Amino acid sequence: MNGYADDKDAYLMRMRRIEGQVRGIAKMIEDDKYCIDVLTQVSAVTKALEAVALGLLDEHLKHCVMQAVSEGGQIADEKVAEASAAIARLVKS
Repeated sequence: MNGYADDKDAYLMRMRRIEGQVRGIAKMIEDDKYCIDVLTQVSAVTKALEAVALGLLDEHLKHCVMQAVSEGGQIADEKVAEASAAIARLVKS
């Protein structure tokens, strides 16, 4: 079971909202809307995706990583390394 399983419906709802925002941005471009207005919406979508990513990361740390660390061994090391790599990807984006 994934760490986000309890909040799966909420994550899906947020992603559908973001999907709608992205479609709205495409429509704005089709309609030749003002650049700054389009950029404002792109920024909003970016922040929304970052919020989802941080929520998923938090769930991963609380569930998957903590469970692996409590069991110890190589699996724990792998989960910590995996989480560190995910954090590095988020920071770079």
